[in-house]
Amino acid sequence: MTEPAQPLPEDLYRTIRLIRRFEERAIDLVRSGDIASGIHPCIGQEAVAAGLGAALRRDDIVMANHRGHGHLLAKGSDPGRLFAELAGRLTGVARGRGGSFHPSDFSVGVFGSTGTVGHGAPMAAGVAWALARAGSDRVAVSIFGDGAVSQGALLESLNLAALWKVPVLFVCENNGYATTLPVETAVAGTITGRAAAFGIPAGTFDGMDPETVFTAAAEGVARARAGEGPTFLEFSTYRFDGHHTFEHVTRLRYRDEDEVAKWRSRDPLGIQGGRILAGQRQRIDEEIEALLDAAVQFALDSPRLRPAEASDYLYATGLQVRGGVADYA
Repeated sequence: MTEPAQPLPEDLYRTIRLIRRFEERAIDLVRSGDIASGIHPCIGQEAVAAGLGAALRRDDIVMANHRGHGHLLAKGSDPGRLFAELAGRLTGVARGRGGSFHPSDFSVGVFGSTGTVGHGAPMAAGVAWALARAGSDRVAVSIFGDGAVSQGALLESLNLAALWKVPVLFVCENNGYATTLPVETAVAGTITGRAAAFGIPAGTFDGMDPETVFTAAAEGVARARAGEGPTFLEFSTYRFDGHHTFEHVTRLRYRDEDEVAKWRSRDPLGIQGGRILAGQRQRIDEEIEALLDAAVQFALDSPRLRPAEASDYLYATGLQVRGGVADYA
């Protein structure tokens, strides 16, 4: 299968703009009550998703995380079906059963999004091993935050991936905080040092610049396809919004305003937007708004799940859970 070409500046901008406005519109749906669970917004971190998505083929496999809407969109998920998933509608990418925290979209190679920190890594390593055993040149990617790097599951995955040289990328989005815990108070040594201890090539890169992300990711993908084993990429990034939309109510104060302002000065939307003509940027912005208007309407017009259907698709064989759930809808 043909490898993705070097992305055009306007294409990277389009992906970043799509993710930014998707998340902002999702927050509006949280406020209106249409997304009951709230969300973990990735506003500010869009460059990692855009650059990584551009380096992957559609048939490559991604294990995202609870802050993963951007990764699904960058991999090709339909915005309307993703909104529907967040709103618990039957037309969602996972039939409304994954919600905001655990969406999957097999049609674009996103096999899941783990809410338990770091536990997508062993699944991605296992998928990568299976791909290699099948003689495929597809790669798997595990995406996690800085809070995952001291989890045993992740460290065991690094060890196994290195021993078996499986085609997997371990991608750490280091946004500086595990919920409210600063990374410097939680991580001994360095994040990339974890991978280096297992002999895995590792590097730290600017996660606010999508072109930098693409270059680093493309090199890791090429190594994996060539049978050279795993790569570990740490991207320094920052979330402009709260850890979760509950912070809009609780108003937690764990970040200095000057710190937030410093990172906002390197907004990936502005960085990539500055690389295209103003007319191109306006046209793309208008296209995204029209796309998301239709996507939100599609989601809200879609049928809700019924309690009696809650256990459908629980087993791959189609086996139904005994007793079921009463249908109160």
